[in-house]
Amino acid sequence: MTTDIERLLGEQASYLLDHKCEGIGRDLLTLPGPDFVTDVVAGTDRSPQVMRSLQSLFDHGRLGGTGYVSILPVDQGIEHSGAASFAPNPMYFDPASIVELAVEGGCNAVATTFGVLGAVSRRYAHRIPFIVKINHNELLTYPASYDQIMFGSVTQAHELGAAGVGATIYFGSAESGRQITEVAAAFSEAHRLGMFTVLWCYLRNSAINVDGVDHHVSADATAQANHIGVTIEADIIKQKLPENNGAFVSVPGFGKTHAAVYDRLTTDHPVDLCRWQVANCYMGRVGLINSGGASSGATDLSEAVTTAVVNKRAGGIGLISGRKAFQRPMAEGVELLGAIQDVYLDQAVTIA
Repeated sequence: MTTDIERLLGEQASYLLDHKCEGIGRDLLTLPGPDFVTDVVAGTDRSPQVMRSLQSLFDHGRLGGTGYVSILPVDQGIEHSGAASFAPNPMYFDPASIVELAVEGGCNAVATTFGVLGAVSRRYAHRIPFIVKINHNELLTYPASYDQIMFGSVTQAHELGAAGVGATIYFGSAESGRQITEVAAAFSEAHRLGMFTVLWCYLRNSAINVDGVDHHVSADATAQANHIGVTIEADIIKQKLPENNGAFVSVPGFGKTHAAVYDRLTTDHPVDLCRWQVANCYMGRVGLINSGGASSGATDLSEAVTTAVVNKRAGGIGLISGRKAFQRPMAEGVELLGAIQDVYLDQAVTIA
């Protein structure tokens, strides 16, 4: 390991590394580890083929054999537009460059679109696990709409050699009911074909922005999205790192909650807020990965390491970081991915 984690955390080093979760203790969690598939997944309804696919994810890359994952997601060409995503570094319009970054960066898997993986599947499907993102937000509608529509079939993903499929649900949007039904059916089919499933659990509803606070990243609301995600049998939950709390007590008539969530089970500490997300993933029986977020430029490395520290200490299983890695030269992207992985390899960064 070459990353100076404490230096990158700066003034927050002690605050993040020494914190202890009191509301939900680590003894209540199912923690990541090298035998996670054998000890946890084997007790579920997942088939041996799904277990094999999931084990291929946990065994690959620099984090192979640890129970942690580092995934490169590059579906942003659809979700945020090709120009917004790749203009900073046009080489990533080329699908081969995307997969090469994941390979060179020591990632456990690459998660991207049917088009990208279809263009290079024969060259790379045996070299790194593929996660095919099967639905996307169509971005050319005006005014903009928040919907996720299927771009292909689970069978097509299977034929590309995918180890897993990924999908997004925009919880809280007008179309969320249809999305839940579609994704639940797709995940059932993926499991039947032996693939694992990853769910992007995002909130979309402008009504939950209150008094300048964006509750799309509130711990209580995102955790409930996670809880619905594991209910439709996602094997891994992808969620944004919480930045605040109290959506359900700030927005009249929104959801249901309990006072203990705010006065006993969580605090305003980022590890406690993320721990609540993990708790809603069946106390860690379903792995939580947090997203790396947009590229901020010079602060990307410290931001990525900070997110990884919070996720790991909360009981999550890894980071899925895209724009911070691919919106810069490949060597720098590889360095950033390596720094994220160093957090999970560093035994001094413990579960809080």
